[in-house]
Amino acid sequence: MTWRQWAYRNLHTAAWHKTGVSPVNRIIALLIVAAVAVAILETEPTVVSGHERLFRWLEVFFATAFSIEYAARVWIAAENPEFGGGWRARLRYAVSLPAIIDLIALSTLFLTFFGSEGAFLRLFRLVRIFLLARLGRYSSALKAIGHALNSRRYELGASLTIAGMLLLISSSLLFMVEGSVQPDSFGSIPRAMWWSIATLTTVGYGDAFPVTPFGKVLAGITAITGIGLIAMPTGILAAAFSDAIQRQREANEDRREKTREKRTAIGEDEGHQPED
Repeated sequence: MTWRQWAYRNLHTAAWHKTGVSPVNRIIALLIVAAVAVAILETEPTVVSGHERLFRWLEVFFATAFSIEYAARVWIAAENPEFGGGWRARLRYAVSLPAIIDLIALSTLFLTFFGSEGAFLRLFRLVRIFLLARLGRYSSALKAIGHALNSRRYELGASLTIAGMLLLISSSLLFMVEGSVQPDSFGSIPRAMWWSIATLTTVGYGDAFPVTPFGKVLAGITAITGIGLIAMPTGILAAAFSDAIQRQREANEDRREKTREKRTAIGEDEGHQPED
């Protein structure tokens, strides 16, 4: 096995010959979590004050580590049959969505070395949180969530449609009832939508509320409806996740059963080999 083949097997999750995640990808996942944690801590001045040199060295460490990882993934792309071979395979990987996300996150690490006092760079550094999205390549749980959302897309679409209709109806009714009394909060349907969103989602900020008797009745109905509105997609997603996890467990059990049968068959064949 060449070094490139070894790196491909350890970096590309589909090429790993054992169940789970390779040790190399586990280390990279831990580095991603650590980089995100450092990015979060850097936003707190009391934590950074007096430790600027430490955070700067951490920036250098993460930039170096992720640069090596990115270069290695471009290098091993030639081993991936999905991309073909040669330099074209590396180019196809470089323009893929995961590689672009990696490159954006990596570029923000280097941008901090040119000064982070400007408001633009401080905002742009938030793109580093995209590092966490790379964990999706290492987590089968996120794949199960994706399958669950896809399997219930029509039910979720129907619930979103119902939510939109309730939002429009409640906003229109409150506009007609409260618009003349509170023009600042309910003087138009778009203004009333803010109150409807806060009420239907059971948030209830309290910055806008009806004062007329009929408006209070409508608000009560809207609040009760919001409870069911939140429960509907929650139940759909809970059932979908349960089904996805169950299917994943059954698939894993089937793979383990086939592996045991294969090992048993190999053992029987070796036990019945004729003697010389």
